[in-house]
Amino acid sequence: MSGTGSGDGMPRHMTAEEFRRRGHEMVDWIAGYMERVGALPVLSRAKPGELLAALPVHAPERGGAWEEIAGDVERLIVPGVTHWQSPRFFGFFPACASGPGILGDLLASGLGVQGMLWTTSPACTELETRVMDWLGELVGLPGKF
Repeated sequence: MSGTGSGDGMPRHMTAEEFRRRGHEMVDWIAGYMERVGALPVLSRAKPGELLAALPVHAPERGGAWEEIAGDVERLIVPGVTHWQSPRFFGFFPACASGPGILGDLLASGLGVQGMLWTTSPACTELETRVMDWLGELVGLPGKF
């Protein structure tokens, strides 16, 4: 069962149960990636245009099955990534995405908060204000800042 199509060409939404199952699979995949990232080549060995050549020229009419998409991530995407999470990566600046940070991103995406104004999300605005106050204090900025 695909999360992007119903088999008759009509798009469908992922059910809560399928989202739960696929979400567990994704967290398991990310945990496995974090365990093995140190063994992967830090810099991609992909050649320019390699991924483009592997992708269809035109958008598919229907989405693929979840298993197919997951396989494509492993087969096509991972080899073309610079693994910033690698303990052997020392270039540019550190990514340092941690397990708690990744889960925080997941929560933020799930809530879909738009924090541009207080009225669009009071909790987001006030939490951001407090955290920025904490940060200012930690780096020695005056309270008025």
